[in-house]
Amino acid sequence: SASSVELAGFPHHAIDTYLPKLVRAGERVAICEQLEDPKLAKGLVKRGVIELVTPGVVLGDNVMTAKENTFLAAVYFGKRTAVAFLDISTGEFYVAEGDDRYIDKLLAAFAPKEVLYQRSMADRFQDTFGSRFYTYRLDDWIFSSELNYDKLCKQFSTPSLKGFGVEGMTEGIAAAGAILYYLEFTEHREISHITSISRIDQNEFVWIDKFTIRNLELFSSNGAQGKSGFADVIDRTLTSMGGRLLKRWIAMPLVDVERISRRQDVVEILAKDADLAEALREQISAIGDLERMSSRIAAGRILPRELVQLKNSLTAVENLKALLESTDHE
Repeated sequence: SASSVELAGFPHHAIDTYLPKLVRAGERVAICEQLEDPKLAKGLVKRGVIELVTPGVVLGDNVMTAKENTFLAAVYFGKRTAVAFLDISTGEFYVAEGDDRYIDKLLAAFAPKEVLYQRSMADRFQDTFGSRFYTYRLDDWIFSSELNYDKLCKQFSTPSLKGFGVEGMTEGIAAAGAILYYLEFTEHREISHITSISRIDQNEFVWIDKFTIRNLELFSSNGAQGKSGFADVIDRTLTSMGGRLLKRWIAMPLVDVERISRRQDVVEILAKDADLAEALREQISAIGDLERMSSRIAAGRILPRELVQLKNSLTAVENLKALLESTDHE
């Protein structure tokens, strides 16, 4: 009951002031609304929780950083250890399996804002990953592979998970399904933009541990205030989507020489053809955050100005496509 829980309330018009502060501090904010018309209600007007905002489940721009993903993670300890990552604001959904050390490196790379795990594994989680994350414990039954296999198929409208390359990942499916459960639990049911899940292959990337990330100052400076990490210093991206992708590329360096060469070929073309580079910049800078806009459309939260921005962005995408098709470069 409410009497046994410490509560602090504030009116809706103050939400932009308090919500970001509370969520960034690791707190959970329940948003309540009147569920009936005061004119028709007899006695007290019925109120109810319409949404629970947590550090890892956020859709509002006032809490998120534009060039940074807001990942919610779920860790499952089974025969193998698994982790799933979801950014509800973009629909990106990933899953991986391995030993505890590998999962720790993934957590360092993805830097989730909140991590879910089994209630019965509190000691193991603490011993393995420490206390650097905001966490939430879920009952063990929520990590049932069978239930969660069906839950994922239903979410993606597919008869099986074979098309995503995760069919046999029993532990990974347990973790990914727990994330979908948590979205229901926090009253986030409008999630039609989450349409697929990607398997993270241990051999595709160089996995950097948390100590190396910190010592190389990849994402934040260890020194004086105001100094940026490596990612911020080299970031010249013109869109939020580009900024988020750059951070992921820095956190997850490629191993495959062919893929590395393809990236370098593109850089070489743009370095040599200044006119093409400038024309691309002009179109890219007109593109808004399509990933986050599409999630807000799915959730029924898109603003009129964002719809105008979406229209302008799609026009710029068409121009970008035509521009790239008109070049001699493959």
